[in-house]
Amino acid sequence: MQAMKLKMHENSIFAILMRAPWWVSGGIAGALFGAARALLPAEYAIYAFFVSLPFTVIAAYVLWQQLRAPSEAKVAGKLEALRALPAQAFSAALEEAFRCDGYTVKRFERSGAELELSKGGRVTLVGCRRWKVARTGIEPLRELDSARQAHEAHEAIYVAAGEITQTARAFAAENRIRLIDAAGLAALVPRIDSGAGKAQAAR
Repeated sequence: MQAMKLKMHENSIFAILMRAPWWVSGGIAGALFGAARALLPAEYAIYAFFVSLPFTVIAAYVLWQQLRAPSEAKVAGKLEALRALPAQAFSAALEEAFRCDGYTVKRFERSGAELELSKGGRVTLVGCRRWKVARTGIEPLRELDSARQAHEAHEAIYVAAGEITQTARAFAAENRIRLIDAAGLAALVPRIDSGAGKAQAAR
């Protein structure tokens, strides 16, 4: 029997804190600890630690993630290498990257998206045709969301190396569209490099 995979709601307080700088959770943890110590009798002071523990754990995890994130210079260098790939090689490399994450991948034959991912009975559409543009607005995300609804897919992913406007980000958050931005692409580069090599060798 396949284990159930729990998914945090993207607008829950914990999901929001996971996207915020580590010191936000650290500050909440410190405030809760101080308040609990002040309000609880001395013999129950140990409970102040448990009150603040969830936020302490989040702060530590987010800090660890931020320390592991590539620097701006490294992101820029990896993006430059990606931009040099032919469109076919980039698309094939992106497919390989998602396969490494356990997805079954196939080309999406309709407008609005380029790839269809399947894993655990869930279908995700990926839009990446205009990933090189300097600024991504809401329109390509609308197209992707229309394709998701028409195909009855569970989720969608949009790949963009350039700036993503706040309006587009808000639309993505409201419509179950996960954004892979420049830093996200840089994190995929080791697998993309491998996929790109395979794609170019096959040409």
